Amino acid sequence: MISSFLAVAETELNEAAGWYESQKPGLGVQFLDEVDRARDLIETFPTAWPKISRNIRRCRLSRFPYGLLYHYQADASEILIIAVMHLHRDPDYWKDRI
Repeated sequence: MISSFLAVAETELNEAAGWYESQKPGLGVQFLDEVDRARDLIETFPTAWPKISRNIRRCRLSRFPYGLLYHYQADASEILIIAVMHLHRDPDYWKDRI
């Protein structure tokens, strides 16, 4: 299974990594590494995380207060990451993306 980011989710990813990098050199890279690990897990075990709506699941990052929201259907060959979501902000902001 392969995954890809919506353009807006990729923008969120880059903005978050930039913010962390501005706080401490190297922290942005650590954030991106954490996202890569989560993405690998999602690709390997796409149904391991809870559904938050019909076909949307959320994989929480371990070290950072973010989650990857992704669209997954068992009959599809691709996982679409629709948001790189800060977990302490509006939980429904992404809903107009689907």
